[in-house]
Amino acid sequence: MVATPIGNLADISLRALHVLQLADTLACEDTRHTQSLLRAYGIDKSGAQMLALHQHNETEAAQAVLARLQAGQRVAYVSDAGTPGVSDPGARLVAVVRAAGLRAMPLPGASSITAALSVAGAVAPTGTDGGFVFAGFLPVKSAERAASVQRLAAEPRCVVLLEAPHRIADLAQALAVLGERPVTLAREISKQFEEVSTQPAQQLLAWLQSDAQRAKGEFVVLLHPIAVVEETGQSQRVLELLLPELPLKTAVRLAAQITGAPRNALYERALALRQSESDSESA
Repeated sequence: MVATPIGNLADISLRALHVLQLADTLACEDTRHTQSLLRAYGIDKSGAQMLALHQHNETEAAQAVLARLQAGQRVAYVSDAGTPGVSDPGARLVAVVRAAGLRAMPLPGASSITAALSVAGAVAPTGTDGGFVFAGFLPVKSAERAASVQRLAAEPRCVVLLEAPHRIADLAQALAVLGERPVTLAREISKQFEEVSTQPAQQLLAWLQSDAQRAKGEFVVLLHPIAVVEETGQSQRVLELLLPELPLKTAVRLAAQITGAPRNALYERALALRQSESDSESA
């Protein structure tokens, strides 16, 4: 499993170049894209050595890879960019190969996820757990996307999302319910117009719309960690009493003033409570 550059061609590893040169078969998400990549490095592979394996044929193509491995060939898999099997195809291929008793070897390299995390400054509040949750692409339909955002609102750890340029405005609009929670947008990582910016969730859409260039490119979106409000504490009880009587933002503001708990954390908890009530009513 060979990681390839996500933008800058110089981000290829020496080990990856060695393996791509030696491989008898290159399984790839897009054979034309991979041929172009190989030519940039002076590597020549014939059409017979290329095997298309993408999200629409991964199960069937994995069997073709398995047959070549069992015949003694060296097979390398690359997705169009980055590390295969994370958000790109490759996981099913690895499962098939391992189930057959063969070895799948990782060749580390470029990853938009870890690249964005490294420059986001998404530090967990003191006394809370670190780490991050990878949620990938949220649903395309607005109602399903909104429901996913409500579920993620209660996650105190950093949440990593991916989004395409033609849907980034819709995602920003959906994330606005997170209020003041910091969100980092990292676009075009390692490319000429790379940009990393952190904004309150409620200001993301306005920030994107203030410059048409900002909505271009592939995005990694990071919801920063939040402080955890103890469910058994005073703040939880106050919030539960206020929410049925007041608008959500007003209830959160008053609960923060009364208990001294962090407003952002109370806001996330209020969203989770409202979602729980909505799920109970629908059931």
